[in-house]
Amino acid sequence: MSTRTSLNSTPSPGASLNSRGVAVSSIQDLNFLAAKGLESMFDPESSLFCHRLVRTGQGMVREGLSPRYTIMTLLGLREFEKAGGHSSFDTNALYESFIQDISWIHCAGDLGLTIWLTATFAPDQLQGFLRGVNLESALSRHADARHGRTTELAWLLAGLSHAAMTSSKLLTALTDLAVETYHRIEENQSDFGFFGHMHVMKSLSGLLRGRIGSFADQIYPVYAISKFATTFSVEEPLGAALECGRAICRVQGELGQWWWLYDSQSGHTSSRYPVYSVHQHGMAPMGLFALEEATGQDFKEHIFRGLRWIYGSNEMGVDIRDLDRNLVWRCILPKNRQTKYWDTALSLVRSPKQNASIGSLKILFEDRPYELGWLLYAFARFNAVES
Repeated sequence: MSTRTSLNSTPSPGASLNSRGVAVSSIQDLNFLAAKGLESMFDPESSLFCHRLVRTGQGMVREGLSPRYTIMTLLGLREFEKAGGHSSFDTNALYESFIQDISWIHCAGDLGLTIWLTATFAPDQLQGFLRGVNLESALSRHADARHGRTTELAWLLAGLSHAAMTSSKLLTALTDLAVETYHRIEENQSDFGFFGHMHVMKSLSGLLRGRIGSFADQIYPVYAISKFATTFSVEEPLGAALECGRAICRVQGELGQWWWLYDSQSGHTSSRYPVYSVHQHGMAPMGLFALEEATGQDFKEHIFRGLRWIYGSNEMGVDIRDLDRNLVWRCILPKNRQTKYWDTALSLVRSPKQNASIGSLKILFEDRPYELGWLLYAFARFNAVES
């Protein structure tokens, strides 16, 4: 039986450590938890993963189905397999089933994720797939691309970059679209390094909230631009990725929190809570590891400080994992629902204080498959390290 360890515990004599003194075995155990936990989120009838798994008085309940989350989960599981990990899923069969129906794709972001998935599972089928999705008109056809939504454009850029990695022919064919997608993302970045949520002048919603970017609006561009620059051998975009990476690290919380919202025009966090577990154990590591690989800069101190938040170095002093269910609870958030909105509104007229009181906190007892998928995507590499 595997012994679960904590990132805060003293490693056993002879345990393999990474460069920040974290026991590799503890991260391998976290990967095992994620791979095992995904079993309860899978719907065998549809061969899809659910939208969320919720703790109720009657036990754990699956709600909805999510093709998008299924993609992210399969990407994580494939990285886990490549690193020598084992799960109960036949990921090749799941991919073959999934790709039979892409009628659910109605935005450029989901198209990008599906391209990324195909590049990972069936690179020999990519050219045929791309011909069938009218890729050339993606930026004009889909509303998320026309409105310049940062996260969705980053998913598209990541997909194009992973596709271009598979052959020199696709590298040439996808260059122009990838460059244009990058420039649309770049339009949303301020001098402070943060990305807004969408183009400010392209829609009414952009005027109202385009300047306020979520953590997703920061970290997905960091990942995508890092892959874009490396794949297409262009150095200049790495400056944008580095500026954002350094900006989110600059405002990271004392306990390693990756905050929720960022005001690109003021250079400050706009709202701190909720603090989401997936940002701590999945999205921040996957983005910052990609940035490290592309630039040679070291972000491990921030990555592992954020990871320790999961294990109890957080505001509530509790382990966010449920070891019996193999889950990581979704977030820590204020008990008062209005707190986060008031925090955001005040941030527009003054710089928020990191130590400002936000009242009592609670844990949201649910988990989503993409969260464990991105955990595996970020940390599967540690399964290839002998402990």
